[in-house]
Amino acid sequence: MKIGFIGLGYMGHGMAKNLIQKGFDLTVKGNRNRAPVDSLLGMGATEAATAAEIAGSVDVLHLCLSNSPQVEAVILGPGGVLEGARDGLIVVDCSTSDPSSTERLAAALAEKGAILVDAPLGRTPKEAEAGTLDAMVGASPEVFANLKPVIEAWAANITHVGPTGAGHRMKLLMNFLAMGYGALYSEAVVLGAKAGISPQAFWKVIGSSRLTNGFFDTFMRYVVDRDRDAHKFTIANASKDVRYANQMAVDAGVMTLMASAIRNYYAHAEATGHGQDFVPMLSDLVGEMNGIDLAAVVAKG
Repeated sequence: MKIGFIGLGYMGHGMAKNLIQKGFDLTVKGNRNRAPVDSLLGMGATEAATAAEIAGSVDVLHLCLSNSPQVEAVILGPGGVLEGARDGLIVVDCSTSDPSSTERLAAALAEKGAILVDAPLGRTPKEAEAGTLDAMVGASPEVFANLKPVIEAWAANITHVGPTGAGHRMKLLMNFLAMGYGALYSEAVVLGAKAGISPQAFWKVIGSSRLTNGFFDTFMRYVVDRDRDAHKFTIANASKDVRYANQMAVDAGVMTLMASAIRNYYAHAEATGHGQDFVPMLSDLVGEMNGIDLAAVVAKG
């Protein structure tokens, strides 16, 4: 199959690289950041000028973008996917998107005979480069079976969670938990520091208990080791995801007090100019709100 890829950011470059390495013919759309594009061209990919051009020449087109407005622009905008879409094209949206938007885009593509599959991602850019991401896929059973060999090029843990839209709903539930962890860990580590428990002790005790998890480990690698690249997921993206999760709750008529509190944490961080900081850095902001400099506390040991 011929594969297309649009969105070569933190996750997309690694995914695209693995598609090439697994033997797929790959076409990419360039962007202002030439480094990932040139890297892939050096591995044998070809470059197209527009999304419509890619859509008209491939069998499966991946999108890995930041939010639903970007996905909508790439699909519906001038020179977009819809212009080049044809019968049998499969568009795989790996972004974390608004499920209601996903369903509207699926209907628009269906009018051209194309199929939209949502396959949002779990894990980090490290796993993207290694080809070991998680994928939660929304598609019909038949489409999922045909598409699975392509997804296996960049994902190790693949779950078919239901029809189109189900993947994005599952991803919002996952990120509701993850961003909730970020807010909860921030409060807990600052409370500990204020009460005389060092971040190092907090990490050692929780990290060796049944409460530990991979997210906790990368979070604390920033808090204690000050490793800025431990978890490269921006507060702006986190804020967007919890907004989508809250909207999903509104659409479902579900009361979600925790989701609202989590949304406000990330909305505050974004509104105060920290949108491009990474999620573990929320701990520093919570520290500042409580008169604590976490970096200084860590330095004291």
